[in-house]
Amino acid sequence: MIQPHQPGRRSLLAASAALAAAPLTPATAQHAHANHGEPAPPISRASPLPERVKLKLAWNATALCTSPIAVAEREGIFARYNLDVELVNFGASTEALLEAIATGHADAGVGMALRWLKPLEQGFDVRITAGTHGGCMRLLAGRGTGITDDLASLRGKTIAVTDMAAPDKNFFSILLARHGVNPERDVTWKVFPANVFELALSRGEVQAIALGDPLAWQFRRRLDLVEISTNLHEDYAHRACCVLGVRGSLLRSNRPVAAALTQALLDAQQLVNGNHDLAARTFAAYAPGGVSVAEMSEILQSHTHGHSPVGTELRDELQAYITDLKRINVIRANTDPARMADRITGTVFAG
Repeated sequence: MIQPHQPGRRSLLAASAALAAAPLTPATAQHAHANHGEPAPPISRASPLPERVKLKLAWNATALCTSPIAVAEREGIFARYNLDVELVNFGASTEALLEAIATGHADAGVGMALRWLKPLEQGFDVRITAGTHGGCMRLLAGRGTGITDDLASLRGKTIAVTDMAAPDKNFFSILLARHGVNPERDVTWKVFPANVFELALSRGEVQAIALGDPLAWQFRRRLDLVEISTNLHEDYAHRACCVLGVRGSLLRSNRPVAAALTQALLDAQQLVNGNHDLAARTFAAYAPGGVSVAEMSEILQSHTHGHSPVGTELRDELQAYITDLKRINVIRANTDPARMADRITGTVFAG
């Protein structure tokens, strides 16, 4: 629910059933074309809201690449835009997360584009308003397996993944297909919990692993693995992998709030891009065990937190991903990438 802030209160959001139907607050209603039933037009840059507004933001609190969310809270960036954001660590399935946003159990969430696009194809009322960063997925191989940084060397090999819809599995399937390796016939994908990857490698059950940071970075360093590729390979170096999704009804009824949240996260991304140590220290309270602040800072330097597309640039990147996913039979053959990208992109800024 979006509610005006009451002095002295920082309570949880009201019952989720009321969230989707929450009306505009008087202070923000002036921004909407309520008399005509139209959303407010995009704005050039979000300004602080005239009244404090509560929002519920879902995130994965163990994923280092989401550290800008923690930074936005700790450094007062949300408050700068008059947002009172409740962070919810969402560990359920992607479909359940998107359904929670679409139905008003949460107002927005951050996740991986390559995990979200298939469920979004099915019609969840969630709009992507920004990409947050690029990088954080790695394809690694054990030494002595005959695998090099040439993707063709993976033919006939087995790759460990955490699940068959994992974003890293999808991405590296795309990359293999680009390089003439059929990801369905030329390699074998095998599912293991991430904490079993090392054992699977040592037993020869798999020869490579596809995983996200910080675990992928730790495995590479600790086990002296070959880094075959990352999701900053080739033209993907200029594409975001993680995105901010906003409840469709919120975007339509109260675009200034969606814009303020988007702007706050963009500001946090830029702060992290210029100060990896700050982000690492802030995220230390959430980080998985065994990852030091110095290591987290080094990992963040390998990401592109300065690349956070919105508007047309975001739409074009999403269309490119949709086209990629069609190539590996994740997105339906009859889905039009341009039309789907138009439908799922939420424009909050003009230009």
